Amino acid sequence: MPRILIVDDEANLRATLARTLRSEGYQTAEARDGVEAVSRLHNGGFDLVILDLSMPRLDGFGVLAALADEEGAPPVLVLTAHASLDNAVRAIQEGAFDFLEKPPAAEALLLRIRRALESSTARTEKEFASSDALAGRMLGESAAMIELREAIARVAPTSARVLIQGENGTGKELVARAIHEQSSRAAAAMVRVNCAALPAELFEAELFGHVKGAFTGAIAARRGRFERASGGTLFLDEIGEIPLPVQPKLLRALEEGEIERVGAEQGTQVDARVLAATNRDLPRLVEQGVFRQDLFYRLEVVTLVVPPLRERREDIPTLARHFLAQACSECARATPELNADVMDLLSGLDWPGNVRQLRNLCERLAILSPGDTLTASAVGQQLGGTPSAGALPSKGPLTDAVAAFERHFIRATLARHGGTMSAAAKELGFERSSLYKKMKALGMPR
Repeated sequence: MPRILIVDDEANLRATLARTLRSEGYQTAEARDGVEAVSRLHNGGFDLVILDLSMPRLDGFGVLAALADEEGAPPVLVLTAHASLDNAVRAIQEGAFDFLEKPPAAEALLLRIRRALESSTARTEKEFASSDALAGRMLGESAAMIELREAIARVAPTSARVLIQGENGTGKELVARAIHEQSSRAAAAMVRVNCAALPAELFEAELFGHVKGAFTGAIAARRGRFERASGGTLFLDEIGEIPLPVQPKLLRALEEGEIERVGAEQGTQVDARVLAATNRDLPRLVEQGVFRQDLFYRLEVVTLVVPPLRERREDIPTLARHFLAQACSECARATPELNADVMDLLSGLDWPGNVRQLRNLCERLAILSPGDTLTASAVGQQLGGTPSAGALPSKGPLTDAVAAFERHFIRATLARHGGTMSAAAKELGFERSSLYKKMKALGMPR
């Protein structure tokens, strides 16, 4: 029978769920928090995970992030005492199979377990096949994207290490995937490590592996991410978060091609091309003493910068159509049209969350906005705090700051009125034609 791991910091709930599952013939095991869960899951042997979102040390989203890098990870059913659509959508986006409010009714829980177990093979194929063509995942014909794709084409065939820099949500992992898939290592694995998601106490064992008995819970020897990437590519995402004590060992692996499993008496040779990504200022981290200078220089042989979405606004219509079609396909609904007012509204926003934020908006629209055509009003209802989230300048010429504020204020007003120019102009005290002229002078697209 399938083996299920129950992860929750409430002992009574774990016991209740375990009794229910065992009465149906399932085997169960328990973990009290996310750190213990990640350790147990890395030893393998589980067919499904029931996961609480709110836990000490490492929450449910942290566990989902750790599992996202695991080949053949079991499906996850998420439990939360704070049921909301936002949490449901976020959990599913980050890899959960389904979402239940706790304490779950036994019938609903068992039904979802059966569905999750039946779909686990299909889910694995969906996560790792990457059949969505690479060109379709790096959409955009702006000058910045063309330049980035050309740089990828030049660096990919080499063996050079690459440091990928960019804000959150810009698509740094897609750049790493493109480099891997255009390299001579494309037939081998690309193994990702989310350095921000791994608990510090598990980081070394996760990266380099461990021998049996190296620490409590190490019931069998396990290869680390470096070994699993040998012959292929190791992608170190959020490299600025790597614990300082682990950095010398990573440096040795880069310099000598040798890693040492936790508890091992001798090293192991590895051959993995290393790509790293960060949204942080690594030179500043070096100055602060939290990132080794020699490691920084080893990683930045070639640096690629992924542009934020606000610097390639001409790509927004293409991206919006693509993400909406993709989301509607997953929801089994026809893709609605995006009219010109919607495109004007989307193109005028600053998108502090970048491409990820646009994709999430399109997923919300696919779920919550019925109809054959999406209007600016419908999109405005789903934008929430988007227009006010962009940061305004705090230094520089006063005229630039005033212009930035005016753009910010106009976008927020347009979003509040669903992109309707006449209503926004009335609130702002403009004639409609005067608002058009003002936006043109401010470089705001229409």
